[in-house]
Amino acid sequence: MGIRSALEANFDFEIIDEFLDHYAMMSEVMESLIIDLGNVERYHRSIEELFRIFHNVKSASGYLQIQPMVRLSTFVEDALEQLRTRDKIVNEETINWLISVADMFMQWQEDFKMDNELTKIHFSLLILPDMEKA
Repeated sequence: MGIRSALEANFDFEIIDEFLDHYAMMSEVMESLIIDLGNVERYHRSIEELFRIFHNVKSASGYLQIQPMVRLSTFVEDALEQLRTRDKIVNEETINWLISVADMFMQWQEDFKMDNELTKIHFSLLILPDMEKA
């Protein structure tokens, strides 16, 4: 049974549909916000927006009991919390890691569309990059 079918068996269709619509919008903007983390003028706006996106994904996927999404979004939200207090842009290693995370969320979006099982989280996404390295 695919992820969408499993959700629809346990939750109201309208809730699932609303989640998927919002999830698709959030997934679509992740990469441009991540790239903006390398821009001094856009850094704070982008980090705050990314934090909000991952917090919302964590909350919604928690409600729907989609554990891989809860785990990864919680991990990323914690990392972004560290970055929110910084005044300098992030390094390339952090941007590359976040783009890989965004790719995982895009893959899950495709899994939802195709009603596949969720793709397993790649181990490298659970290793926090050295965010202090210049």
